Amino acid sequence: MLGSAPGLSGRWERLEPRPRARMLRQVLHAGLRTSFHALGRFVASHPVFFASAPVLLSILLGSSFSRYRVEEDVESLLAPKHSLAKIEGNLVDSLFPVNRSKHALYSDLQTPGRYGRVIITTRKGSVMDPVHLDAILKLHRRIYQMQVTVPATGFNSFNYSFSNLCLLDDKNVCIIDDIIRAMEEIQSARNSNRSVPVLRYPITQLADGRQAYIGHQMGGVQGWGPGGAMRAQGMGVRGEGVRSARALQLTYYLQAPGGLMDRVASQWEKAFCAELQHFAELHPKLGLYPSTSSSLRTDFQFSSVLARRPLLASLGVCGVLVVLCCSMRDCVRSKPWLGLLALLSITLSGLTAAGILNLTGATYNSTYLGIPFVMLGHGLFGSFEMLSSWRRTREDQHVKERVASVFEDVMLRFSGSTMIHLMTLGLAASPLTNMEAVRLFCRTAALAVTISYVYMLSFYSSCLVFTGYLETGYRHGCFCRRVPKPDRLDSKPAWYRCLMYTRYQEETQVTNPPHGIGHTHTPNPDLTHTHTHPHPHTTNNPAVRGHAHVANSTHPHPHPHPHSTASTDPHPQDSHLLLGCVRRCYGDWITNTYVKPFVVLLYLVYISFGLMGFLQVTQGSDPSALVAMDTATVLYTRAQQRYFSSYSPVIGFYIYESAPYWNASVQRDLLEYAKGFQRISWLEAYLNYLSDRNQSTSQPRENFTRTLRHAFLREPQFAHFADDIIFAERGQGEEPDVAASRIFLVAKTTENKREEMSVLLDTLRRLSLTSRVRFLIFNPSFVYLDRYAAAVSSPLRHSLLAVLFLLGLSSLAVVEPLVSVWLGLTLLSVQFGVLGFMTLWGVELDCMSVLCLISALGHSADCSGPLLCGFAAGRGESRTRWVRVALERHGVPSLQTLICYGAALVPVGSIRSNLTRTLFRCLTLTAACSALHTLAFLPTLLTFLPPSKSRGHGPGGEGQRQEVECVEMNDSTRVVDQITTV
Repeated sequence: MLGSAPGLSGRWERLEPRPRARMLRQVLHAGLRTSFHALGRFVASHPVFFASAPVLLSILLGSSFSRYRVEEDVESLLAPKHSLAKIEGNLVDSLFPVNRSKHALYSDLQTPGRYGRVIITTRKGSVMDPVHLDAILKLHRRIYQMQVTVPATGFNSFNYSFSNLCLLDDKNVCIIDDIIRAMEEIQSARNSNRSVPVLRYPITQLADGRQAYIGHQMGGVQGWGPGGAMRAQGMGVRGEGVRSARALQLTYYLQAPGGLMDRVASQWEKAFCAELQHFAELHPKLGLYPSTSSSLRTDFQFSSVLARRPLLASLGVCGVLVVLCCSMRDCVRSKPWLGLLALLSITLSGLTAAGILNLTGATYNSTYLGIPFVMLGHGLFGSFEMLSSWRRTREDQHVKERVASVFEDVMLRFSGSTMIHLMTLGLAASPLTNMEAVRLFCRTAALAVTISYVYMLSFYSSCLVFTGYLETGYRHGCFCRRVPKPDRLDSKPAWYRCLMYTRYQEETQVTNPPHGIGHTHTPNPDLTHTHTHPHPHTTNNPAVRGHAHVANSTHPHPHPHPHSTASTDPHPQDSHLLLGCVRRCYGDWITNTYVKPFVVLLYLVYISFGLMGFLQVTQGSDPSALVAMDTATVLYTRAQQRYFSSYSPVIGFYIYESAPYWNASVQRDLLEYAKGFQRISWLEAYLNYLSDRNQSTSQPRENFTRTLRHAFLREPQFAHFADDIIFAERGQGEEPDVAASRIFLVAKTTENKREEMSVLLDTLRRLSLTSRVRFLIFNPSFVYLDRYAAAVSSPLRHSLLAVLFLLGLSSLAVVEPLVSVWLGLTLLSVQFGVLGFMTLWGVELDCMSVLCLISALGHSADCSGPLLCGFAAGRGESRTRWVRVALERHGVPSLQTLICYGAALVPVGSIRSNLTRTLFRCLTLTAACSALHTLAFLPTLLTFLPPSKSRGHGPGGEGQRQEVECVEMNDSTRVVDQITTV
């Protein structure tokens, strides 16, 4: 993020008036660079301490894994934390708790703490066929009689069956689904050769005269239309006869009031799944899809179990590529161990962060699988930037001075990119975030990035010091053995000479004598500029090693000489492979005049496809989209969507205040609200009851209530409506009021069930604001739907605004304003592209994709920030020349980071999990879009867009000036000043 700018002048030159803002930036840069230079010298002076302290701290904190805990409440993670649906759910539970229902329960409306649920399908035929019906009832009896022993051993063990755990009705009999009663009636009629009772769909009438909704218990229904014609699935009308059905859904409710009963219920759920698995093996013609209260939690956390080996494979693949990226042909200047130590530094920082979380009592969830990749991208960027800067330092300097120069050059930019990471993650981890999974992920990732930054300053820097001493002693970069001089290598075999190849400093001085000593240089009459050096110890050649008149500083040099292009590397065989490709091939190709139009066209195509995907963004509020594949939750959800998508879940319509139900206008309003729904309504049944008895529906309050209590609710077919009405006493001798009541609504749906439920929720809520009757609607799925889009997208918006604000604020005093503008535009472009392309790739906007988008801000800043800063810091010459220089210095480290990062993502794509699939696709798109901007779009656009490279060098200037450059060369034994006049 932070670029290098000229600091305090190290030369005598004519002073020019400068704007105050630019002077302030120079002063701040000088102070920060001097501070980092001192910090680098301090670390290099105590390498043993800074190498051992992080290791010991990681070991101590890593021993806290005995306190490792997994998050149990998945709903609190994936549902918006503050929503109206949660408030409504608490109100509903207080008015109509589950254990208050003594007659019937609706499986998709009332979900108690513990339950077992199964969808039974037939591979051929109907579930109502005699053979299948008998098998299903047999399964029901086996589940009913199944026992679990708690504790498993000991004298205090007890056997618990379903009858010990179930919810009881008013006759102290377990509440079971209405479809079981209907099937038992059909089986009894067949066994006694009686006429089989007609089963209607979606509302049927039981033997006791009670009407029951079975739309959520029977699926894949084909009904008989008028005249005996067959209707397709879901096309029937109210009370239509059932011809065949492909699926049944059975739910077994458990009550677990205390700790012991909760353990018993948990064991019963496990035995329930085992019993279904055994039954499926005995009856291959039936398909069984179980689900329990713990299935979502287990399958959500199962992604972490599946990801263990692929994550180790990612670490191994990344380690191999890091070693290759840090290697050179020169065995002394090659740093293979430094690449592995960079991975070790990232691993130690992750272990330290995990230890802190364990000690603070934090819990883990599967979304944390993305944190290692946030650390990997940021840590590799810092390590490759430091290694690249190290190779640009002067080799005749002492190791301490070289490390200090690296700190002075790199740490300003690395600290800036770390600030962007912390700003985006920190704001998303604030209380402004309404999604708990996003907040916990960002809080943990911010902690991990902070520790990774500290370990990069300490552990990795001390490792750089040790490898620097190995290089100074001309020891092999891999085997640490001293490399013989060329005269001793001549007698060795060819493979040994190749393995031990290096370039001694004496060869460099003979081959490339410095200016003013071995050869003279003809000045360029067209070049009129002045060099400035912020620190005397960093006046090293950035492009021409061994030339004393060109500053080889570890920060971007303001004005490289144009003549140095031809002699950029005096030893091309020693250059890194990627550096040589960028320097000799790619830099010239990407800045070619004939290539630029195609790159601009490619960017327009990129924006077009991104816009096409952006306009098709959909929210993914279904929790089953974040669990492992081929698990019970996914299979159950697929079966439910296939067979039970004709109707919506049962929606509770709750009137939570006393209302004048006896008033005709109120009755009309309530009937109008329920019009168009399949409904189980006590009010509608009561009004029909009054009409059948030729009584007026508009009666005085006391008559209306008296008939309701003493006549209607005492009829056997209407007794179950007593669960839906709450009476409030008024006074002695007066009829009580109806304080609250509920009716049940079911809507006809299509394939887009969740979208239609969201629209229905918004419509009924708007209606409740204008209605004279105070009501609310609730279904457990509303907790995930309510304000989900705002809860998911708000952290992303806040993080993006925070980064833009940070860039705008820093441009006033720290970085060049145009750098902030370019970096802000780059972040927006990368974010726009990732969001659009992930939609085209089939990724919905859920909490996992939003986490990846938030981390993409920091990743794109890591890749693009140094390139922009390096380009903006240069003055004079052409834009093309500075684009090439920026690509050599900062494009190569970014390319190395992207190669290793992309390779580490490959094993993640093989994990059979919806969560990791989203993670893989989003992070892959992040790396691809960042690579396009860093290596293609920005190098091309910067060649003809601001910032300008000709400030202070236009016509009418001072003309040629004489420059006196002082280069101070320090080592442990001598100080040599060389003065060259141009």
